[in-house]
Amino acid sequence: MRTSYNLLQTFVFVALMCNCLVNSAQSKTSQEKRTGTDEVIAEHPPMGWNSWNWFGKHTVNEKIIVEVIDAIVESGLRDAGYEFVVIDGGWRDTKLGPNRELLPHPGKFPNGVEWLADYAHSKGLKFGLHTVPGTHDCIGDPVGGFGNEETHIRQLLDWGVDFVKLDKCRLTGGWSDQALSETYLKWGRLLREMSDRPVVLSISAYEWNDWSPEAGNMARTTEDICAKVAGMSGCQAVFDDPIPENINRWGMLNIMQIAEVNNEWAESAGSGFWNDPDMLVTGDHGLNNDEQKSHFALWCIMSAPLMLGNDPRNMVPEELAIISNQKAIAINQDPTEQGRRLLSEGNTEVWAKQLVGGDVAILLLNRNKHQQKTVSLDLEDVGITSEVGVEDVFANKQLGTASGKITYAVGPRASLFLKLTR
Repeated sequence: MRTSYNLLQTFVFVALMCNCLVNSAQSKTSQEKRTGTDEVIAEHPPMGWNSWNWFGKHTVNEKIIVEVIDAIVESGLRDAGYEFVVIDGGWRDTKLGPNRELLPHPGKFPNGVEWLADYAHSKGLKFGLHTVPGTHDCIGDPVGGFGNEETHIRQLLDWGVDFVKLDKCRLTGGWSDQALSETYLKWGRLLREMSDRPVVLSISAYEWNDWSPEAGNMARTTEDICAKVAGMSGCQAVFDDPIPENINRWGMLNIMQIAEVNNEWAESAGSGFWNDPDMLVTGDHGLNNDEQKSHFALWCIMSAPLMLGNDPRNMVPEELAIISNQKAIAINQDPTEQGRRLLSEGNTEVWAKQLVGGDVAILLLNRNKHQQKTVSLDLEDVGITSEVGVEDVFANKQLGTASGKITYAVGPRASLFLKLTR
């Protein structure tokens, strides 16, 4: 019976790999954003920093963004691959200008957007802005791009923006499916037609849509992640627990809720388009060190855009070590596929991502609050039938070789992030 099962597993694995390669090729073909060359925008999952999770709308300002840019460079995060600095809500005035144009907030951003973009570029970084495609932003200010798309896109391009986060927010009368798809597709088309350089379009519509890969380069698959911006520690409930009602005013999701939804759309991801399970909540968002490692490893396995939501000016060494781990980042940046959850048993899970050259990244996850658990994987389930080297990614340590099966004890609310090398 085991022989028959192994043959079936091998057949299923090969079929899935073939399907994945076909989907990847189709995604790449549809995502060749031509800017005078055949360059694919977002060939790898974008990496950077976004202001929202830490600063929200009301506290962000020019001084903070300058300090963050400097900190990203000085801490080594830029050299680790975090290239985009994105200002989320809070940079705009509360109204549009006389020609329906966007206006930077005069008090918080006195030197304007172009000045900040130039500063980021002078530091070897790229610059991004949040904007809204409807009539109003998320708290009701009438600053949306609906009917003003060409005006706003021309402004963004003239300012030197390299990354646009297009956040669904509000439309007078409400969003119909048709209006939503037409609007996002229009933004994608105009950005490609009007820009003479690569500009990443990040779709934030709070669910996956079948038009997302055609419109943009990354797209949210879920509602917002728990974060400090909500008050207190934001992510006090990390895996299975519901987020306390007193801090969950916005219907936020915990990390595992998001991972489970994002996993449903794995086949759509590939070079040029990536599923976005929202920004990272490493740092002081309520996660302990083991939980931060598990969170970061999940986002790496899922080939998610790595958009930090921390305060780069104030990082403890343990946090910086997690988010700048080059072997974890290399797994994330490998464009072969979006990794998937293979096994779920009780409070334990196994996630896997195929890598270029036939190596495999594995995440052994224990969601149990209090108890250590043993987590196992038959290597045939990831297409491995010979002996492989086993490396602990976060410890940067070789664990020897394995064949047939791997089994490790994993602590409570912790994980083991492995790379299997043929």
